[in-house]
This record gives sequence, structure tokens and C-alpha cells, in this order.
Amino acid sequence: MQNSLLTKYSSAVPRYTSYPTAPHFHDGVDCGEYAQWLTALTGRERISLYLHIPYCDRLCWFCACHTKHTLKYEPIAIYLESLKKEISAVGALVSRDAVVTAVHFGGGSPTMLRPEDMLDLMAALRAAFRFADDVEISVEMDPNDLDEPRYDALAAIGMTRASLGVQDFHPEVQKAINRIQTFEHTKTVVEAVRARGVHSVNCDILYGLPHQTEATLTETVKDILSLAPDRIALFGYAHVPWMKKHQTMIKEEVLPGLEARFAQMSLAASMLVAAGYEPVGIDHFALPSDRMAIAAREGRLRRNFQGYTDDAAEALIGLGASSIGQLPQGYVQNMPATGEYQRMADAGGLAAVRGVEVSEDDRLRRRVIEEIMCRFTVSFKDLRSEFGDAVDAIISEARAFAQSNQDRICLFEDEHFVITDTGRPFARTIAAVFDSYLSNGKGRHSIAV
Repeated sequence: MQNSLLTKYSSAVPRYTSYPTAPHFHDGVDCGEYAQWLTALTGRERISLYLHIPYCDRLCWFCACHTKHTLKYEPIAIYLESLKKEISAVGALVSRDAVVTAVHFGGGSPTMLRPEDMLDLMAALRAAFRFADDVEISVEMDPNDLDEPRYDALAAIGMTRASLGVQDFHPEVQKAINRIQTFEHTKTVVEAVRARGVHSVNCDILYGLPHQTEATLTETVKDILSLAPDRIALFGYAHVPWMKKHQTMIKEEVLPGLEARFAQMSLAASMLVAAGYEPVGIDHFALPSDRMAIAAREGRLRRNFQGYTDDAAEALIGLGASSIGQLPQGYVQNMPATGEYQRMADAGGLAAVRGVEVSEDDRLRRRVIEEIMCRFTVSFKDLRSEFGDAVDAIISEARAFAQSNQDRICLFEDEHFVITDTGRPFARTIAAVFDSYLSNGKGRHSIAV
């Protein structure tokens, strides 16, 4: 039965970190439109900032992020000057009454930055925006970049959450994905950031990697659990060589098949739950005391371009090449090409080139999809209180899908659309039922399991 469900519901669909999704962004949202959106922020909103550092000193073949390989620091230094110009320009448009409650440094490898540049970049942010006293500052970390001066600089900028990519510790798997990183080195990083007062550590694990087996994944999960991270993300490797050419370095014949991927995911998830971690959404696990676990229990879990989050900010501002922001009016993305981004930022500060303004129907469907992805249930009573009679169309779609589905992956009952335990691994596929854009064929996606 499980194999037939896998075949039936593991179609290629979006990850739904936004709705509408990025393939439906268009050039009708540009710097002028973006500037109007920023100035429209009233000052009552909470703001999150995302800063993209699109450089790595090694190129991991599994990676689907927007980044480029460099062994020289000069391109990074030049990029940072342009980034600071964008920070200044955006900050000048945003009300100083608006408070920044979260900052996320992503990449690429933000930990490639020299210590003095980390401090300088944070100074630029604090000069441009008003920070909350308890601002959360998270940094994606490559253990191979780190040394004592960088640890000290990260502490000095106020890092509160360290996010470490682990993937898999098995040497054959690491060689196949060009990501050599020992458990001992990773343990050293965790101990170093905790010694400097970082209260939250996240580790990422991947399943579905080349040469990966249930045995290798079991050992990786055991090693990760020995570090007692506060959060663990369990992602399926997304093989998208048509979008990321370096993934062609990974031979498809050594990738686990669909059934093997699902078995790996199920095994790792059961190990994490047995160790006391609470499932959060479709692919995160957190200790009961962690903020994300608490948000999930209280129904406050959110989903944005960083994935699952407890961040309740009304506006997410993306800074840097390819960064995506989410404002009340819609989504906006910066120029992805690093050189062209720098030219735009140097010329006028803003570098927005595409996006989408959300309609009322988009807002409604976005809420439905987020409820499915975060809580596995949709309350039509709650939706109706916010969206009124427009919910009737969604109710009809939900009832029709639930009644036609013979596999009981979802149910329609008592003004609720409920994803069953059987259906939870296929939440992305179920969410896609409510995606009115998907049928137009724009964009190619990874499989849902």
C-alpha cells in the first residue's frame, strides 16, 4: 500500500515557502514599485532581515542555493561594499518606528567573511534600522570556514542561533557530494558557539544522497543526537540539475530510489522522535523547550523563504543578490547575477528586478497552503472570519478532493479539512491542490518526498 501511495503522491511540486511561488514572479515589480512598498510600511510592523552572501570557498555538488565559488577574498570585499549601499538605501525608505526582530545571514557561506567585515556589516545594519533589544540573529555556518577570531566576531555581532549544514558524515557520501566535514570538526564548532553564549543550535541532515543507505544515515543521526542540537532539519535532497548545473557531478545511478528515500526519511524521523524531539511541520524537529516547538504547539508556526519559523514579523526584507523579500503587498526579488546586482546597488541602492503583487485570492490560498504545511488542518470557520464568502470556493475544492480521494490522505469533517497521518508525508502534494498557478506549467520542481 505504501509503495502505491509513494508512486501516486510523490509528484514534483513546489516547497511552498511562498505563494505564489517564485516561478510566477515577473518584471512588473521593479525598484520603483519596491520603493513604494517599503515607504508604505507604517512603522507598526515588525521586520525581519535576510542577508545573502553568495560566495563559497568550495562548491558542494548537492547545493541548490544561489552561490559561486571563489578562493579569493577580493570579490567578497567588493560585494560587501555594494551590499552596504543597498542596506543604507532600504533603511532610508523604511520608517524608523519599525522594529527589526530577526536577522538571518544566509548563503553561500556567510562565515567566509573576515571578522572585521562581520562587525562592519552588522554596524551598517544597526545604523540603517532600529533593532529590538531581544533581536534574534541567526547565521548559516560552514565549519570549514571557522576559526577563533570568527567565533569571537559572531559573538560580538550578537549571534543567537547557529545553523550548521551536516548532510551526512559517511566518507563515501561526503566525497560524492564534495562536502568533506568530519563529526569531530562539527562537534568543535557546536562547543565553540555554545561557549560564547549561543542559546540555539540547528543542524541540517539530508536523505536521498548518493551512496546513502539506512545504515549510513543511522550513524549520522546518532552522531547528531550526541550533540543535542535544539533543532534538526531533515531535508530530502532535491536533484535539480536542469537548474543547478553543478549537480550533474552527482551520478543519478547512485541516488536512492523513491522507496529508499522514503525509508530513509521514515527511519531518521522515528529516531529523532524517539530521542525526544517534537515533529514540526513536514521536515523539522525541535526539543520541546525550543521556540519553534512551542510555536508549533500553540499554532503560531509560520513558513517563509527560510522554511519553518516562529518569526511573527509582518515584513521580511531581503538584502543582497537574489534575495527575496515578503511585504504586505507581495514578494520581491533582487537581481540574481552578482555583478549586475552590484552595478544596481552602486547606482541607486535598490536592486529589485522581479516579484508579484498578491491578490485577495492569493492571500486566501496562501493561508490555506500555510495551514496545510504547518498544522495539517484548515479551519474554514477561522478563514471565513477573515476572508468572508470567498472561502466558499476553497471549501468546494477541499470537499471535492477529500471525497474523491480513496486513500484517506485527507478528510473533510466539521468545517475542517484535515491531513491524516497517512497523508502527512504528502503535504506538499495536497497543498498543490489549492495552487491556482501550478497548471500553467511555469517552473520545474523537486519530488515531494
